[in-house]
Amino acid sequence: MDLHNLELAINDPDIATRLEASSMIGSLIQDGTLKRVALEEVNNHVHTTFSFSPYEPAAAAYAAWKAGLGIVGSIDHDSIAAAPEMLEAAQNIGIASTVGFELRASCLDTALGDRKLNNPDSIGIAYMCVHGVPKQEIPQVAEFLKPVQVIRNQRNKAQVEALQSLVGTYGFDLDFERDVLPLSRASLGGSVTERHILYAMANQSIEMFGKGEKLVQFLRKDLGIGLAAKLEGWLLDEHNPHYAYDLLGVFKSNFLPRFFIQPSREECLDVREVVSFANSIGAIAAYAYLGDVAESPTGDKKAEKFEDDFLDELMDLLVDIGFPAVTYMPPRNTKEQMLRLQKLAKERGLMEISGVDINSSRQIMNCPELLRPEARHLVDSAWALVAHEKLASVEPTLGLFHPDNPLANQSLVARINRYTTLGRKMDVRDPYSLVKQF
Repeated sequence: MDLHNLELAINDPDIATRLEASSMIGSLIQDGTLKRVALEEVNNHVHTTFSFSPYEPAAAAYAAWKAGLGIVGSIDHDSIAAAPEMLEAAQNIGIASTVGFELRASCLDTALGDRKLNNPDSIGIAYMCVHGVPKQEIPQVAEFLKPVQVIRNQRNKAQVEALQSLVGTYGFDLDFERDVLPLSRASLGGSVTERHILYAMANQSIEMFGKGEKLVQFLRKDLGIGLAAKLEGWLLDEHNPHYAYDLLGVFKSNFLPRFFIQPSREECLDVREVVSFANSIGAIAAYAYLGDVAESPTGDKKAEKFEDDFLDELMDLLVDIGFPAVTYMPPRNTKEQMLRLQKLAKERGLMEISGVDINSSRQIMNCPELLRPEARHLVDSAWALVAHEKLASVEPTLGLFHPDNPLANQSLVARINRYTTLGRKMDVRDPYSLVKQF
């Protein structure tokens, strides 16, 4: 099979086809047929088709390798179902990997329950990540998340009905089971998100109007949507390979606030419960800092206030709850925001983790901002995270935060430095052999 067909196969709907392609691509890399320019950059926060993304897990691993990354990490909303494939494909290809999940957690019963934290849609509900899940704990995580998925899908169905009531008069006929669910990997343990709903709407729009002028006129005249010149140009281009994703973005900005239903307490588990669970399986729970948005560097957040006015209080709360880490995305934050967050994290003994969420075909895997002086240490943290995960997958007490870790009496900085060194020395095609070097 030639490279073009291998690159199609690695994003095939069939997992066996994908993994076979990852193995074949890995062979081409090993024998020097396929080369790349390796960079210092890493990304621990790539979404897959198991929440919403153009990438199957194996394809995400390969895209990260092609981009020159040293590490790829799969993170999906309310799901860890991508993890086994990500680990196997990354090993086949020859790139370091890490796995985890992201979810909304309730902070309503904390001192900051009446504040907008890092969630633009809800008060007192925070996005958080659980990184570095040891391999043997993946089935337990899947069971932990199943009830969340069930309750979320009840809300998803109601949201589709709410959206249909808004747009049915324009010819849309949106049904959750028929139009939305098949876009997901729900039957395989994946989650369904608002993006799936809006992608279904984008697909129906294209079916009704085609791509180009007629659809743009419908958006402008019938739906009353104003389009920026660049976006209008993309939608006028019938050969735009990102067309449905660009249209999804238009609908997200204009319709999500109108059909979004607030998640219940049953869907958003208490933050203490989630952190306690993560700690119990040797994973690393991290609060996802967003920070006030003045002018969004990534263009996907409007100007809005988030945690910065009460950041000291928030960081103290994270320690009280038992979080071992914070995570943030350097492209989203100013240098001043990052330096302040870093200072507060160091004072409280919190690990810093980074990652830039990838969920659209228009995004790139790279994050050159990581190489700036104020962020470069996050690359080291990523290698420490990988070492933590691989070691804890063989011997749980070697988890970075395990109380019986042989290095438990050392400072967090010293432990991270040791794990960074181990991670960088790891054989990415035999990552669990790292335990022999501890």
